[in-house]
Amino acid sequence: MNSDKIKKMVLRSSVVIAAILGFYFFKPAPAQVPVNDKEALILQGLMQTIEYVHFGPQKTDDSFSKTVYKTYLERIDNQKRFLTKADVDKLKKYELLVDDQVNARSFEFFNTSLPLLDSGIKKAEGYFREIIDSPMKFDKSSPIETDEEKREYAADDKQLKEQWRDMLQFEIMNKWVQSMEDQKEKAKDSKETVKTDEELKAEAIKDVKKRFSDWFDRLAKLRRSDRMEVYLGSIANYFDPHTDYFSPKEKEDFDINMGNKLEGIGARLQTEGDYTKIYSIVVGGPAWKTKKLEENDVILKVAQEGKEPVDIAGMRVDDVVQLVRGKKGTVVILTVRKKDNSVTEISIERDEVQLEDSKAKSVILSLPGKIQNIGYINLPKFYSSFESDGGNSCAVDVAEEVKKLREQNVNGIILDLRNNSGGSLNDVVDMSGLFIEEGPIVQVKGREERPYLHMDKDKNVMYNGPLIIMVNQFSASASEIIAAAMQDYNRAIIVGSKSTFGKGTVQRFYDLDRGIRGYDEFKPLGNVKVTVQKFYRVNGGSTQLKGVEPDIVLPDTYYYIKTGESEYDNPLAWTEIAPVKYHQNVVRLDHKSKLIENSKKRVEASKDFQLVLESAAKIKENRDQTKFPLKLNDYRAMINKKDEESKKYEKLFKNEISGLEITNLGVDLKKINMDEANQTKNNEFIKELKKDIYLEETLNIMKDMINLEESFVYLQPKISGQK
Repeated sequence: MNSDKIKKMVLRSSVVIAAILGFYFFKPAPAQVPVNDKEALILQGLMQTIEYVHFGPQKTDDSFSKTVYKTYLERIDNQKRFLTKADVDKLKKYELLVDDQVNARSFEFFNTSLPLLDSGIKKAEGYFREIIDSPMKFDKSSPIETDEEKREYAADDKQLKEQWRDMLQFEIMNKWVQSMEDQKEKAKDSKETVKTDEELKAEAIKDVKKRFSDWFDRLAKLRRSDRMEVYLGSIANYFDPHTDYFSPKEKEDFDINMGNKLEGIGARLQTEGDYTKIYSIVVGGPAWKTKKLEENDVILKVAQEGKEPVDIAGMRVDDVVQLVRGKKGTVVILTVRKKDNSVTEISIERDEVQLEDSKAKSVILSLPGKIQNIGYINLPKFYSSFESDGGNSCAVDVAEEVKKLREQNVNGIILDLRNNSGGSLNDVVDMSGLFIEEGPIVQVKGREERPYLHMDKDKNVMYNGPLIIMVNQFSASASEIIAAAMQDYNRAIIVGSKSTFGKGTVQRFYDLDRGIRGYDEFKPLGNVKVTVQKFYRVNGGSTQLKGVEPDIVLPDTYYYIKTGESEYDNPLAWTEIAPVKYHQNVVRLDHKSKLIENSKKRVEASKDFQLVLESAAKIKENRDQTKFPLKLNDYRAMINKKDEESKKYEKLFKNEISGLEITNLGVDLKKINMDEANQTKNNEFIKELKKDIYLEETLNIMKDMINLEESFVYLQPKISGQK
């Protein structure tokens, strides 16, 4: 096991270049920097690796110092629960000195922060123990601010204690109100035992007390090395959000998570602040099948079926993984906070998750009376043999799916790259070449290198018919490369959300043990993941930050929320280089403006899409609401109102598309019918496609494309039904 993709669905993934780097060696310079402990050696390795290979290394100056200072404080106390303004004032003197200390490989700022943090945690635990066992009144007139960025540090201990009182009362009230609402439903069943409000209140207090007690116990077990990893990460992330330090254990977990076989729920996790987020979800796995767990969901609690939940705030990600993993057939219950700030419980039955579930697959789509015999290829990721022994090439697999669809004389092909966070660069180049004669696909450039062109050198065109590529805001990296190339070549229509993710960078791992000679007594030192290159389109523009803007935009539930690379701290800038010569003579797309106009009219007339926009506005509204009442009646009224409003959107994406027919290819049926698991996966796959309003509109766009573009006039009799 291991994601604003995924914040970060692609934060620890990267497009992998199929090249083997030579070893890099350096010796610390003892005359300048006496390396006398492991921490200093790791810091030196981190900084020199970044200096030597990072795409855009920055000066280690006062700007660096201020940013690292701010980032580190946010990460050690992101909810402002431990440190007061007086504590921060004691650290303030280091705000412009961090750069000097990093250059000297010293840790005064870090060392000073630790006793303040430890003291703050101990003090906060004392407040918690006192408040949780005291009588509480849920009648405070002023609201609580839940957004830590809008809160100031408490002025003194007295104010910090009051903030803890407000927070604990809010936690209890939230649990209590939810229990009372659940009680309403249970009361409808005469066999259910009805509890009083006071009994439910007592249970809520007990629940919160246990969760925070467990949390403080875990905080007490954190090691200096855990805090050091946070500090080193704060330093590395100054250069860009994808450059990071990995301890030996973190690197081991990363390698396991990228393996061929996953156990548990089929989700990769990532720590952010006090909590663990869903980094990505394995297509076909148990989590994916629920259609409830999503990238960027924040896990608050983990429970084994029939047992009390464990609050995972402050827990190490490997400890969270151990809670979530389990034997096949057992059930884990995750309490998660969604992007709109709502909290929900999701039950998932554990199972084995195979890479096979992420492979390319195809079906035939038809809307009788509108359009017939359209090939659909779903590609969840750009996998390749670099991932594991015996791995596969997604380019080879997609070519095989195209071949099968072509043998069915399909009238068009839809390539679905939604939620595809990328992968193999070589494969995306080969895959792009299936649809053009030959030519450049993407430019890759290091900080001082001349751009290197990745070319399709195969003059053969496997498919010369209508092509649409579906993307969304979580389509990243390699997905953006093929979408950009096909858009620049004017070979395909790109359909999706307002923009793709905008990750236009390449990362590589550097093993500090192999890079630093000697110092065996300190090893293992860990790895540094460094951004070393940028992608550029053949037209010279970067996919970094801006992503790929589809030709036709369809509204989704994130329509009013900013997502993607641009929402990270310290992302690399959008830049451009000289374009290269490119052209294709496979097809001509001369009527994009008409396709856009027709789609816009359909979307405006669609009740479903208008409901999507309403839902998107409500999600934005809920996300922007960060203040909540501390009066019980006011809070309960607010929750009831939100629940009532949400009923309007309950059936969104749950109704099947009228008339949509989805057919498996005959050559695939033998494998599908081989066992019950394959049948179940296939049925789930088709079941979800039948509810996909985006797929329905893409079919309508395909119909217009075929009927309007002269390149596809030979298909018109098939579309219209004429002989």
